[in-house]
Amino acid sequence: MILQREKGAAVQAMGRLAGVDPIGVLDIGSNSVRLVIYEHHARTLTPLFNEKATCALGRGVAKTGVIAQENAELALKAIARFGLVTRLMAVPVVHVVATSAVREASNGPAFMAQVELLMEAKGHVLSGEEEAYFAARGIVSGMPDFIGLVGDLGGGSLEFASVQKGKATRGETFKLGVIRLQDESGMAPDAGVNIVRKRLKNSRVLADCDCEVFCAIGGTWRAFAELMQVREDYPLHMVQGYEVKAKDALKLAKLLIEDAQKVEGIQTVSRARRDLLAYGAAVLIGILEGAKFKKVIFSSQGVREGYLFDLLNPEEAALDPLIEACEEICFLRSRSVTHAVELETFTEKFLSALGQSESKAQRRLRIASCLLSDIGWRGHRDYRGEQSVDLIAYNALLGIDHAGRAFMAEVLAVRYMGLKHKSSSKALNSLMGEKAHVHARTLGALIRMAYVLSGAMPQILPEIEFEVNKDALKLILPGELSFLDSLRLQSRLSQLAKHLGFGESAIVVR
Repeated sequence: MILQREKGAAVQAMGRLAGVDPIGVLDIGSNSVRLVIYEHHARTLTPLFNEKATCALGRGVAKTGVIAQENAELALKAIARFGLVTRLMAVPVVHVVATSAVREASNGPAFMAQVELLMEAKGHVLSGEEEAYFAARGIVSGMPDFIGLVGDLGGGSLEFASVQKGKATRGETFKLGVIRLQDESGMAPDAGVNIVRKRLKNSRVLADCDCEVFCAIGGTWRAFAELMQVREDYPLHMVQGYEVKAKDALKLAKLLIEDAQKVEGIQTVSRARRDLLAYGAAVLIGILEGAKFKKVIFSSQGVREGYLFDLLNPEEAALDPLIEACEEICFLRSRSVTHAVELETFTEKFLSALGQSESKAQRRLRIASCLLSDIGWRGHRDYRGEQSVDLIAYNALLGIDHAGRAFMAEVLAVRYMGLKHKSSSKALNSLMGEKAHVHARTLGALIRMAYVLSGAMPQILPEIEFEVNKDALKLILPGELSFLDSLRLQSRLSQLAKHLGFGESAIVVR
């Protein structure tokens, strides 16, 4: 028996990395408090626990100057449970950060003292400038090549930061959070727009911004993005990396100001966010009208991730988040990590034989696909393809856009289901374009053939060579491996050759 059910017996689950300690962040915002516990502190963060409690600590702070007792008690009750969770999960380090509501309230220090007792950890009340900085660092952690303006919208404040070449260059903070705006406007979204426009006139960052991309962070803007996806019937329901035209975002924002309850799809927004959505729209209108943005990108990465990212040493911070994440998944879910690494060289060798070059972006997607090519082996053979596609499309991978997710999903769809299947998803494939789609199917068919050769084990693939001779694609086997020639291998090679437009294919023993 693997599991010992005797009283007091403990068995370490093998689905987690060994020899690493979890790390936690308690984020005390103006609308909610959230605890996220990550598997370990690294370039790529995998949540073990992620839960929030809506407490509206910022409600009324602008008017009264204090956190309401009822809301404070609600938050402290949730935090008491979060403290227990961190102890049960044996989290050695928990970073406690608080933002606008605690920063501005006169009873904020007393509230934080209680939080520190419950969490058994020191708290850090962030300044507005620190919020802006860490929000920008969160964007860099998830989108290393991002260039543009970052906006982090909370319940009590809005933070701006410009990002250039992976660095946050300037930061600002404004009293324009959605709860504050709802209170100050008398629950009138159109009045909220006027408040936003007036306050953003003082923004030097927005006035000096000559970038084309605005990145939106925060729960209300995530709900806005999800609503856009529902209305567009977007094929990938994931906020991280979701891109829209600025004019389309502005159009929806104005509809929400007119009457949010009449906007098609509004019923899909959670009740907790629905009443605040129009005020998030009001802030977005002020921003998009204040600069010449062409595109809006939404991010689920923000202050929490930026705070931890900033604690990494420069060498760790410079690592590729996509490749790091795929290496971890490969280690946890594949039959052989060494085989995955050999597959990287095998596929590169094949492309070289074809005379095809790769861009840096194409190469990293190929490597990531190789690392994840065996993640479905435990599933039923009839469903491994669908399961793997879902895992790629909806996994919390960073450093990859939606087109890249679609590419990798199609690679694995063909790897498991073959070229004869129509596609992983016609709608999903529309995100990457036809040329990328053809290349993804080529790579998937090549990897599918590789597993026939190797049985998912190392040492075989490095011995295989390819030749292109006029209209023929040839796979070269060394003499000592001649027995690998089979009808199944011939069929896989023939399908790959036909897909690439070759008239013939052959297995040659030398």
